[in-house]
Amino acid sequence: MRLGINVGYWQREPDDATETVLAAERLGYEYVFTAEAYGSDAFTTLTWYGARTSRIKLGTAVAQMSARTPAATAMHALTLDALSGGRLVLGLGASGPQVVEGWYGMPFPKPLARTREYVRILRDVWRREEPVTGEGPHYPLPLRPSAHLRRGQDVTGLGKPLKSIAHPVRPDIPIYLGAEGPKNVALSAEIAQGWLPLFVDPARIEPVFGESLRDRPEGFEIAATVTTIVTDDLPAALEVAKIPLAFYIGGMGARDRNFHLDLIGRLGYAEEASRVQELFLSGRRTEAVKAVPDELADSISLLGPIGRIRERLQLWRDSPVTTLLVAGVRDEPTLKAIRDLVQP
Repeated sequence: MRLGINVGYWQREPDDATETVLAAERLGYEYVFTAEAYGSDAFTTLTWYGARTSRIKLGTAVAQMSARTPAATAMHALTLDALSGGRLVLGLGASGPQVVEGWYGMPFPKPLARTREYVRILRDVWRREEPVTGEGPHYPLPLRPSAHLRRGQDVTGLGKPLKSIAHPVRPDIPIYLGAEGPKNVALSAEIAQGWLPLFVDPARIEPVFGESLRDRPEGFEIAATVTTIVTDDLPAALEVAKIPLAFYIGGMGARDRNFHLDLIGRLGYAEEASRVQELFLSGRRTEAVKAVPDELADSISLLGPIGRIRERLQLWRDSPVTTLLVAGVRDEPTLKAIRDLVQP
C-alpha cells in the first residue's frame, strides 16, 4: 500500500504545513494532497510545498471544477507539473449545488456530463494535437452566441480555437476524481486514473462500490483520505473524528440534496445521518457531533493506540484501496510510526 498525507484546506487562520510535508518526504511518503472548499485554494498551497520539496508527488483532493474553466485548470496543472518536474496528480471534484451555485455562481446540474466534458478538454489542452474546440453544452469552445447562455450575456462571436503555447512536460497528467455516488465512482473508473473517496469504510467498499469499480483498468488508484489519531484516549479520538463527519453531513449540502449524507446512508447509517443533519441545521452543532455513531467514525478512521491502529490497518490492506492518505497527523514521530506500520 502506498502512503501519503492530506493536509486539507485552511480553516480560519493560515495553515502552513511545510514542516509536515518536509517530514513526510524525508520519511518516504509518496504523496501530499491539498484541498479547497470556499476559502484557501488547493493550487497555491500545493505550489508552496512543491517549491520546498524535490520528490514527493503533489496532489489536489480535490480542486473544484466550478472554480475554474477547464482551460484555466489545464494551465494551472501543466505549469505546476512542469515546475515540479512532473510530480502533479490532479484531483477534481464537482462539489455540490450549495457551493457551486452559492459560492461560484455557476450552474450545478448534470455533474456527470460536465465532468466528462471537463476532463476531455484538459487532456486536449495537454496533448496539443490541435487547437482546442468543444461543442459543449457545458464548456463550449470557442464560445458562440447561443440560446443556452445566461440572459443578457454578450458574446462577440470572435472567439478563436487556440492551442497552448506552453508545451507540458507530460501530456498525460494523472487525473483522479473525487466521487461519492455510484455513478460518479463508475465514471472515475471509466475516464480517470484514480478515485479519491472522502469517507470510506474499507470493509464496505466492495458491497457499496464493487459494481461501480468492476471495470476499472489495471493500475487504477484508490487513494483514500483517512483521519488518523494516535492516542491512548480512544473516546477523545472518536469525538475529534466525528467533527468533520457532522460538518459534512449537516452543513456541506442542502437539506434535500446532500451527497455526503447520501453516502453515509449507503454505508448503513441513514437514520443516524438524518438525525445529525437535523441537529446541525437547527444550530445544535455540539449535539450533532455527539449524534455521529462511534462505529461510523471508527470505521472510516484510524484511531487509538498504535497497537490498535496496527490491527485495524489489516482492513485497509484487505480492501481495494491502493494508497492511504493520512489526515490529521502533523508531527514527524507519529508520521514515522504510521509509516513503519503501513510499510514495515
